[in-house]
Amino acid sequence: MGLFTRRAQQSQVQDGVSAATASAAATAVATLEVDPALAALTGDYVIDAAHSSIGFTVRHAMVTNVRGSFADHEGALHLDGRDPSRSTASIEVKIASVDTGIGDRDNHLRSGDFFDAEAFPLMTFRSTEAAQLGGDAYRITGELTIKDVTRPLSIDLEFNGSATDPYGNERVGFEGSAEILRSDWGLTWNAALETGGVMVSDKVKLTFDISAIKQA
Repeated sequence: MGLFTRRAQQSQVQDGVSAATASAAATAVATLEVDPALAALTGDYVIDAAHSSIGFTVRHAMVTNVRGSFADHEGALHLDGRDPSRSTASIEVKIASVDTGIGDRDNHLRSGDFFDAEAFPLMTFRSTEAAQLGGDAYRITGELTIKDVTRPLSIDLEFNGSATDPYGNERVGFEGSAEILRSDWGLTWNAALETGGVMVSDKVKLTFDISAIKQA
């Protein structure tokens, strides 16, 4: 057997291995694509505000946390069970609905010192990218607009499952969180403390607990 013949046979073997590997990968992808549990989730959903919450936590006076939420919000999801990267989300939050349990504090948050709810009534999020991190963990990236400032935001989410409720609605649930610096969106009001530090932390944790109903 000549040298060129042996090299040709080795090349054919290597090509065969590469082809087999590619075929196996394609088969694995195809298996994921036809998974009925994932495929059944594909569709358009509307967020059920009555069973969802969008909240925040911020450090106050350097010693404790203040928690609040926005009662009035709406949003839509498009889920692609075969290819999660094609999923999308959009949310609109009415700033005037902010609720921390203290009326004077809520009015201050609505004022020009913070959100200026009269001039900028909505906070919005529009996704630009989605990714599955592994298992039930996902990350959705998009643009968060507060007042007249739009900046990127990534939200880490956990898929809580799906169910059909007693009224026949097909539901999905997600919960997640993200951290922002409020100053990045022009929310810079603060007051110095006599003991050092400031009244309100720049870092804010956003929380999401979402129940969404599939549309016919």
